[in-house]
Amino acid sequence: MTISYIFEGSLYINMTNRCTNRCDFCVRTNTDALGDADSLWLEREPTVEEVIADLSTRDLSQFPEIVFCGYGEPTCRLDDVIAVCDWLHAHCDVPIRINTNGLSDLEYGCDTVEKLKGHVDALSISLNCSTPEEYDRICHSQFGLDAHSAMLDFAARAAKVIPSVTLTVVDTIPAEEIEACRKLAQKAGTKFRVRSYIGKGQ
Repeated sequence: MTISYIFEGSLYINMTNRCTNRCDFCVRTNTDALGDADSLWLEREPTVEEVIADLSTRDLSQFPEIVFCGYGEPTCRLDDVIAVCDWLHAHCDVPIRINTNGLSDLEYGCDTVEKLKGHVDALSISLNCSTPEEYDRICHSQFGLDAHSAMLDFAARAAKVIPSVTLTVVDTIPAEEIEACRKLAQKAGTKFRVRSYIGKGQ
């Protein structure tokens, strides 16, 4: 069972395969392996103690960043992710990022930005498209048309209290859609990044 893996030089933590979205372009639909991991499908979710034990075997200081991102949405285990973040901060000075769909407020029915504040250094939030209808069409969120606006609200609030917040899109969408998303990020007060689509065999 792969709990941590190296991808593009950073250390990634794979804590769950659960997700509240089913995005058409999700990397897990294309490959089981990523980075130095043979498979990111978990036979079960590791406990916090197992995650810490796994991380304890690593020289954490060699990594420029530690990222919560596997084959699932990390905030599906929000409290456990925060517990691991706190352990990491106590044992290394490496920045911590969570890659997220930004829908944890809807999942838990509370302000999850407040829960994350002070525990993480960066959030990378998948924006993916500029309208609720298009988001619903390609991301298939369990929250339906409410998802897009909730994600943008989460991002705007996070940008005020978390050091680095970035809204991202994949580079396969049309140029005009990328520009529309860039404007949404600017309005939300976040950074913006166009990320490379990871297809089969990558």
